[in-house]
Amino acid sequence: MSISAQAVDVVYGRPAAGVQVRLQRKISDLGHELDDWVTVDHAETDHEGYVRAWTEKRLGRGPYQLVFDSNAYFATLGLSTAYKEVSVVVRLTGESDSCQVQVRLAPYSYSMYFGFRD
Repeated sequence: MSISAQAVDVVYGRPAAGVQVRLQRKISDLGHELDDWVTVDHAETDHEGYVRAWTEKRLGRGPYQLVFDSNAYFATLGLSTAYKEVSVVVRLTGESDSCQVQVRLAPYSYSMYFGFRD
């Protein structure tokens, strides 16, 4: 199981290079999910807006959260934001799960795409 992430800047219509992204996993206790998230890894999007480091990382089943630091990204462009961070929560359920998360960022809105790939 693996996750790939991409950030797109919809203000300028280009990949959002340099966005800090955290990959977190939810802590579970005896099968019950708690509200605590633990950071598994962190990365920065490349010149094409991708985090490629996680495509080779083997992840276990369970809920994962990707946290995109939209505030810091837009601050470097001289723009303020309504959202400090954008979080996307996904659940990996099978050994062959390989999912892609794409977030389209703007200072006052965002949208996301989630899908599985072969």
